[in-house]
Amino acid sequence: MVFNYNDIVAVSPILFLSVFSLLLLVVDVSVKKPATVLYWLTLIGLAVAGFLTANTYNAPGSAFNGMVFTGRFPAFFEVVFVLSAALSVLLSKPYLEKIDDHYGEYYSLVSFATVGMMLMASSRDLMVLFLGLELMSISLYVLAGFVRTDAKSNEASLKYFLLGAFATGFFLYGIALIYGATGTTNLADILGKWMSVQNDPLLWIGAALILVGLSFKISAVPFHMWVPDVYEGAPTTVSAFMSTGSKAAAFAALVLLFSYSVHPSPQLQVVIAYLAAFTMVVGNLIALVQTNIKRMLSYSSIAHAGYALVGIASANALGRTGVMYYMLAYTFMQIGAFGVVSVLESKEGKYLEISDYQGLAYRHPFISGLMALFMFSLAGLPPLAGFFGKYYLFASAVSANMTWLAVVGVLASVVSVYYYLGVVVNMYFKEVPEGTTSVVISKLGATALIIAAAAIIELGLTPGYIVSLTEKLF
Repeated sequence: MVFNYNDIVAVSPILFLSVFSLLLLVVDVSVKKPATVLYWLTLIGLAVAGFLTANTYNAPGSAFNGMVFTGRFPAFFEVVFVLSAALSVLLSKPYLEKIDDHYGEYYSLVSFATVGMMLMASSRDLMVLFLGLELMSISLYVLAGFVRTDAKSNEASLKYFLLGAFATGFFLYGIALIYGATGTTNLADILGKWMSVQNDPLLWIGAALILVGLSFKISAVPFHMWVPDVYEGAPTTVSAFMSTGSKAAAFAALVLLFSYSVHPSPQLQVVIAYLAAFTMVVGNLIALVQTNIKRMLSYSSIAHAGYALVGIASANALGRTGVMYYMLAYTFMQIGAFGVVSVLESKEGKYLEISDYQGLAYRHPFISGLMALFMFSLAGLPPLAGFFGKYYLFASAVSANMTWLAVVGVLASVVSVYYYLGVVVNMYFKEVPEGTTSVVISKLGATALIIAAAAIIELGLTPGYIVSLTEKLF
C-alpha cells in the first residue's frame, strides 16, 4: 500500500483531529487547571477540523487504496459531527463545573469520539467502519460514566458497555460472513461482485447481522432498551452528544451500506420498513407516560430513529436526502432540548422532572421560549426544520410504494405532539410552585442554545438549499 500527499489532504480532518486528540491528553497532564484550557482548545480544534472538512468537500473519490471515501458525502456528515461536538462542548463547561466534575480528559474523549464518527462516515471498507465504530463507542462508554461518584452514571456506563459489546459481536460476525461470501470487505468490490453472490445466503445473513449491530447504535426497536437508562444516568451534555453524533454516524453507515452501496433488496426493504414502524410506534407510546424529562427525550430519540429509518427503507434518492437533512436538523433540535435541561439542572437533580418546569416562563421567559421552539420542532410543526425533515422522509416512503409506512409515521408524529406540548403547557400554563428559586443561566450555555435555535429556524425557512446540496453528494 502506497500513501501519497493527496491521500493525506483528502482525510486531513480525520488526521488533524486524531493528532489533536492526542495533544489534548498531553496538555491535560502538563498544565495547571487543564480543564478550562482544554475547553477552549477543543473548541478551536473543532473549528479547524470544520474548516479542513470544507476544503475537502470538492474532492470526491477515495483514498488509501480505496479504503475511505473522500469528498461530499463524508464532508457533509463530518460537518454534522463537528457541530454536534462543538455545541455539546460549549454546553459542557458550565454544566460540569456546576456538578463539580470538570476534568480535562472529558474533552479528549469527545474529540476521540468525533474521530470515530468521521471514520464511520468515510468508510469504504467494512474494517474501517468497524474501527470507527469501536473508537466512537469506547469513548462514549467512558463519557457515560464520567460522573464517577454518581451511581446512575456508573450504571449507565456499565449497561452501555455490556450491551454495546454484545452488539459489536453481531456486527463483526456479519463482516466475517460477508467476507466469506465475497472474499473482500471493500464496499466497491462487494458491489462489483454483486451479480455473482446475490443469491448466497451468507451474504444476507451477514447483512442482517450488520443491521442488528447498527440498529443498536441508532436505538431501533427491539435494540433500544439501553437508551433510557443510559441517557438518564449519563451527564446531560454527554446524552446530548451521544443522541446526536453517534446516531448520525450510524445512519451515515446505514446509508452507505443499505441505501447506496448495496442493490436494494425488496425483502431487506420490508425488514427495515417494519423496523422503522415498530421503532416509531414504541418510542412515541412509551414517551407518553414518562415523567422524567431525560427519559422522555430518550424515548423521543428512539422514535426519531424510526423516522430516519423510513428513508433507509425507501432506498431511493429522496430517502437518502431525507435522512441527511433530518440528521442535520435533529442534531440542533436534540442538542437544544438536552441543552436547556443541562442549563437548568442542579447538582441535586432539580429540573429533571417535567413537573419542575411548571411556571418556568414567568421566571425565565427566554429559556422557556427556546425550549418551546425545540419541542415544536421535535414534534414536527411547520415551518420549523423538524417538519420538513419528516416531510422528505415520508415522501420517500410514498415514492417507494410504502404509503402504509408514511401513514404510520404521520400517526406516530401526531402522538408525539401530546408529550412535547406537555412540556410547553407546564412552562406556560401552570403556576409557579411555592419556594421555587430562579436559576442562573450561563452565557456559554445560552450561546449554544441560541445557535441551535437559529439553525432550526434557518433550516425550516430554507430547506431547499440543504436538499439541493445533499442531492449532489453521491
